[in-house]
Amino acid sequence: MNTGPRQQSAQRPGTRPVAERHRFDQAALQAWMDEHGFPGPIQVAQFAGGQSNPTFLITSDGAEYVLRKKPPGKLLPSAHAIDREYRILQALAASAVPVPTVRAYCADESVVGTPFYLMDYCAGRIFSAPLLPGLEARERADLYAAMSDTLAALHRVDWRAAGLADFGRPEKFAARQLARWSKQYDASRTDEVPAMEELRTWLEANIPDDERAAIAHGDFRIGNLIFHPSKARVIAVLDWELSTIGHPFSDLAYNGMTYHLPAGHPIAAGFVGADIAALGIPSEQAYLDAYSRRSGLDPRPHWRFFMAFSLYRIAAIQQGVYARALAGNASSTTAHLFGESYRLVAEAGRRLTD
Repeated sequence: MNTGPRQQSAQRPGTRPVAERHRFDQAALQAWMDEHGFPGPIQVAQFAGGQSNPTFLITSDGAEYVLRKKPPGKLLPSAHAIDREYRILQALAASAVPVPTVRAYCADESVVGTPFYLMDYCAGRIFSAPLLPGLEARERADLYAAMSDTLAALHRVDWRAAGLADFGRPEKFAARQLARWSKQYDASRTDEVPAMEELRTWLEANIPDDERAAIAHGDFRIGNLIFHPSKARVIAVLDWELSTIGHPFSDLAYNGMTYHLPAGHPIAAGFVGADIAALGIPSEQAYLDAYSRRSGLDPRPHWRFFMAFSLYRIAAIQQGVYARALAGNASSTTAHLFGESYRLVAEAGRRLTD
């Protein structure tokens, strides 16, 4: 949503001056925006988050927009799918899933160096730490309930009716996803990690025969949600780059990886070692039960596989971020920390195979 009178971009939480490696021709963007009905002059700031696709706050003529673009440099095949993000946001605009309003897509690389899209800025709360420090126990419980509600709402969307019949191939989803992320990992690996090989071997031998399908966000976590400024309600789900038509439990397991990762870790932050009951955060079983009630689906028969797979996949993704950091074109200044993190995540997945 646009937010009325102009405010300085730097005043928005999480923004900073544009990093040198992500600078682009602002005059070219200004011209493009003028041509497409978004008159300037513009101000540009960069959001500090966004490991994959650089994200910018654009202030223009009293309105605020978010620009998402592909990163510079050599990219892995099928990664950084800005066009897919734009399409899924359009498809969900009339659904019960809260998403930002998208305004325009630009495939012309001459404007800002890579393809990009423009959407409305949503003012609200974003929580980067899953333990939600600084909140009361009741607030944490309500926010986790809202997150579960939102994920269940996504998995209830009729994806064919939403025009997404060709957005993904649900057949043999788990097997294809395992092959995909194994290939991505192999393409970006920087050293040998035995836990990743052991985990991959176990996953290949334990793929479930379950073909149910839904819209899968692919990166559904609390840090990708914008909550209402004062209420326990999700007002926008962000970062749809990895979305597809796939198994809903892959989303749920990814969302629940915090139950298997250490509390307080700078990258792979989770709940292990924290008294989540005292904090108001539901147990893993309680969270599964809440999702099951809201979605009508029972994830328990295949839970260990999808959790192990989610840990394998995030380890592969983090390895990719680390490889880009070594190459000098990762979006975050903390990307080098992913080198240690993906090993930790891989080991957490391997423990599930014991």
